[in-house]
Parts: sequence; structure tokens; C-alpha cells
Amino acid sequence: MTAVLTIAGYGLREALRRKVFGVVLILTVGFLTLFWLGVHFLYGNLGNVGPPVGVDARTFVGATVFGLAMFGTLFLGTVLAVFLTLGVVRGDAERGLLQPLVVRPIGRSTLLFARWLGAVAVCAPYVGIVYAAAMLITGLTGHWWPDNIVVPALEIAAGVAIVAALSLLGSVFLSSTANGIAIFMVFGAGLVAGLLGEIGHALSSHTLEHAATVAAWIVPFEALYQDALREITANTTGLTGFLLQLGPFGGANTGGPAVRLWAIAYLVIVGVVGTVAFSRRDL
Repeated sequence: MTAVLTIAGYGLREALRRKVFGVVLILTVGFLTLFWLGVHFLYGNLGNVGPPVGVDARTFVGATVFGLAMFGTLFLGTVLAVFLTLGVVRGDAERGLLQPLVVRPIGRSTLLFARWLGAVAVCAPYVGIVYAAAMLITGLTGHWWPDNIVVPALEIAAGVAIVAALSLLGSVFLSSTANGIAIFMVFGAGLVAGLLGEIGHALSSHTLEHAATVAAWIVPFEALYQDALREITANTTGLTGFLLQLGPFGGANTGGPAVRLWAIAYLVIVGVVGTVAFSRRDL
């Protein structure tokens, strides 16, 4: 356990040296400022909009903008996770930093787990703070609060943990730059698949919905994000609930306990594959 904490601390110190947290802090402040301005003006002009009969405009706007904030939170958490993990294996090996760390009794599997744990220890609280800040901005400005508060935050954090695991796996095979590009492309592809699923649901295209569901299970951070969107409007019914289900940020159709269990299993699978691949790699 001491070795795990030591290596995790080493990863965090390296991130501080590279000013990773400074970049993420600037992005976060910019995002929350723009989000507050958007929510402020949206609710300020809400009285000038006549919503259709049966639609609760305050709920519809609140759920949609908060769903957008959850996307922003997931994206920023992903940026942080990738920065912390993209060069763990090949990047450090090429700089000569890795070889002294993988001798016994530390070992390669311990190093991978420690670096993943260190990334999650930073990213999970970060996601929780940004999520809470966005929720407070929405609630205090628009007087709308999500139906479920805790579960969506946990699912967004779990999605970022999966991205960190994929980034560590990629670092076994790819250089830092190539790995960063690959992970962000996978992340973007997953989100596009989710958006296509919402379009398929709106158009009653079962083929498109099925394809998007399969994609979400292949990259379960997207499935967890979709489930988090579903949770924030879980108790919203009527025409408002129906319109929110059309998305893209106020509702979703993929989710449930099966997705959460699969996300855990997926993490284990990625960890095993990464460990086996790392054990066979020459440094």
C-alpha cells in the first residue's frame, strides 16, 4: 500500500510540475462563468416566452441547461484524466523515468493501479465540485433542482474513471501525443453516438437507437452520462418529461443498474488487459 501511495504521489507531483492543474483551473473558471451568464439570461427572459400548454418552462430550461453543464463537467474531467495518464508507460519509458519504478517489489501492475488511483483521487473530487457548482448556479438562479442529486454526480465521476483507465491502457501502446489524440477521439465518438441515439429516438428509428446503445456499451462512460441525464429528470412526467426525453441534454434512454454493473466489469477488463500488455512490453 505504501508503494501505491508513493507512485500516486509521484504522478501528482509530475502533473504539478507540468502545470496541468493550472490549465484545468482556467478552463473551469471560464466554463462556470459562461454557464452562469447563460443561465442568468435564460431565466431572465423566461417570462417573455410562451411555452406550449402542459410544458413547465422552468423545469424544461433547468433540466436542459444542467444537462449541458453535466456534459461540460464530463469533458473537463476527461481533460484532467487524460493529462494525468496519457504518458504513464511509453512517455515515461522514453524519458527514462519508468524503468527504476517497475522493479520488484513494486512491479508493473502496481504502477498502473497506483497511477489510475492517483488520477481518480484528483478527478473524482474535481468532478463533484464542478457538478455541485453548476447545480447551485442552476438552482439558485432558476429555482430548479434535479430530481436525483447524488447518483448523477457519481456516474459522471465513474465515467471519468473509465476514461482514465482507457488512457492508461493506450499509454502502453502509444506515445503521449498519439494516445491523447486517440482518447479524445474515442471520447468524441462516444458522445456523438449518444446524440445519434437521441435523434433516433425522436425519429422512431430503432436501428439508429440500437446502434447508439451498442456504442454506449462499448464505451460505457457515454452510457453512464446518459444514465446521469435520465436520473436528473427521473420524476418529471407529462409533456415536459416527454420533450426532455428527446434530448440532447435534458433526458436519455440508456441507463439503469445494468449499465452501472457493466461499467465496473469494464474497468476490471481494461485493467486486466492493460496489465497483461504492460507485462509483455520491453522497456
